[in-house]
Amino acid sequence: MHRLTVPAFALLCFAGGTAMADEGMWTFDNFPLSSVNKQYNLKLDQAWLDHVRAASVRLSSGCSASIVTGEGLVLTNHHCVRDCAQNLSSAGADLVKDGFQAATRPDEKLCSGMQAEVLDGISDVSDRVTKSAAGKSAQDFVKARDAEIGAIEKTGCAGREDKFRCQVITLYQGGQYKLYTYRKYSDVRLVFAPEGMTAFFGGDPDNFNFPRYDLDCSFVRLYEDGKPVATPAHLTWSVTPPKDGEPVFVAGNPGSTQRLLTADQLASLRDLALPETLILFSELRGRLVRFSSESPEHARIANDFLFGIENSFKAFHGEEKALVDPALITAKRESDATLKKQVAANAALAAEIGDPWAETAKVQADYRALYMPNGMMESRAGIGSDLFRFGRALVRAAEERGKPNADRLPQYSDSRLALLSKTLLDPQPVYPELEQLALEFWLTKLRENLTADAAGTRIFLGKDSPENLAARLSKSGLGDPILRKKLWDGGMAAIRASDDPMIKFVLATDAASRAVRKEYEERVTGPTDRAAQKIARARFAIYGTNVYPDATFSLRLSYGKVTGWSKDGVTVPPFTYYKGLWERATGQFPFDLAPRWANAQAKVNPGMVLDFASDNDIIGGNSGSPVINARGEVLGAAFDGNIDSLGGAFGFDGRVNRTVSVSTAAITEALRNVYGANRLVAELTAKR
Repeated sequence: MHRLTVPAFALLCFAGGTAMADEGMWTFDNFPLSSVNKQYNLKLDQAWLDHVRAASVRLSSGCSASIVTGEGLVLTNHHCVRDCAQNLSSAGADLVKDGFQAATRPDEKLCSGMQAEVLDGISDVSDRVTKSAAGKSAQDFVKARDAEIGAIEKTGCAGREDKFRCQVITLYQGGQYKLYTYRKYSDVRLVFAPEGMTAFFGGDPDNFNFPRYDLDCSFVRLYEDGKPVATPAHLTWSVTPPKDGEPVFVAGNPGSTQRLLTADQLASLRDLALPETLILFSELRGRLVRFSSESPEHARIANDFLFGIENSFKAFHGEEKALVDPALITAKRESDATLKKQVAANAALAAEIGDPWAETAKVQADYRALYMPNGMMESRAGIGSDLFRFGRALVRAAEERGKPNADRLPQYSDSRLALLSKTLLDPQPVYPELEQLALEFWLTKLRENLTADAAGTRIFLGKDSPENLAARLSKSGLGDPILRKKLWDGGMAAIRASDDPMIKFVLATDAASRAVRKEYEERVTGPTDRAAQKIARARFAIYGTNVYPDATFSLRLSYGKVTGWSKDGVTVPPFTYYKGLWERATGQFPFDLAPRWANAQAKVNPGMVLDFASDNDIIGGNSGSPVINARGEVLGAAFDGNIDSLGGAFGFDGRVNRTVSVSTAAITEALRNVYGANRLVAELTAKR
């Protein structure tokens, strides 16, 4: 893997002036429009930005998407609807493996638990949130801040909750707070998905690499009141392949970056969080591979879970490779020192913020001490288990809904209950044998990492073994949505009267989970967030808003161009073509072709651009993001980055960081000539 050089990373961390060329995940209310126009000789304006924003979609599956027709049709990636396809599958009909195509509108199938959101407006609420926590420390800081955020979200959408969702987005590590108002669509239906092996051709070996030959696309449709939503603000579908050097923009919701963390925080990620996560995911991956090998049905039901673990493992491994390069953290320490010197030179600013870098450094000891208890008992409790997720949500919702909104855990505030109830109560399959595997793994790791004598281990396991307890919990009836609805509606009385083993387990252990969460907030989250807010205040005082904030799964726009790259003397062109799909195919997993594609070579244009690379700055969460040209046409959907982009969590190197996308021209070719989806093609290419 290419390592970020000191000069490139130092420029980023210094955060002065404007960002490097083609760098940045910019908010729509602070996009560097004039400099981009100048750099690429364009004439983009506010109307163009507003149009792109109105056509960009955030999916509750953790992905991005775009509206591409006037009838609510949305383009995203196949891997963004894998969970939907999995939920719609059965032993006799595997929609992940074989794909799905709705013959008519009535055949479009509901994606349980999925919600689509379109950003409608942004307002600055920084003063309200900052003042609410002023002078407070530790957990009091967290509680005051979160209470004010909950109040803002509740009043922001008051009377409009049926169609809107309000969310306060934290930017610049607490330097800004913005209220994002989303138009929400809770009825999202699957329209088209290719075969899994077509969307993910090359599998894990090709993941985060280029060249790629993936048709990683799918379509869903937005419905309301049982009818497709009218969406006049949509992107124009392009059947023309992108051109080398063409300016392109990616509008999406990047999940999380750590570019504004201090050097001490990055060191903790390098030395603790990433290594432990890699060990955890590696072991879980092995168990899932073994489980999948036991039968075709096991392979089917574990497919989506295994895909997610393998994808995350490779991403975290790439982040670790970036962080173990001493140059990266050395450069970050130098940039921290530079900012501190500039603060020290301003007496008033220095008196106002003190030394938040020292405060952050001091917190790292508590972070290390509480990392495992918090992870095993709270933040990663029940990893991969739907039954535990249901049980905890039901128990906590019953307790939290009885409190004033300001006193609740943030996940259970009034503004978030609608989406929580949808993801909890919508029908979705639960597989007891897969549940037993996930629960057994979690409980085994809990005992291993906390030790057998720890109080937390005794509370969660008692005198049971992980194997016996997991077997008992996997027999929970919470897989039944009718039972979940009954418990949700019945509140704490119904919860306490339940004899379901998972409900009883959560009731017996949740006090311990809440206690470790409280301690973590007191010793880690509160001091860290308070210090980060001070650093952000210093950064704003010196640099202003000429830099972009870290990613927070909120709508951003990145700019760049279609381009390849050179590395170690090898030039990588920006395009792959359909002909390369058959050249790369071996007939053996994961380079085997779906049956319809094995016989389709003569049906498609071999010279059609299939996938392409650009130097846009993206990260996980951008999956499904539209790649747009200056005319507002969608040229593709971003589905990956190259291996060098994995270090993008901590910095951007425009020489080698690349976004990988599937072209709309290739999608059109496949829909028309391989899938016979003429109705869908007609909708996409209809004259506006």
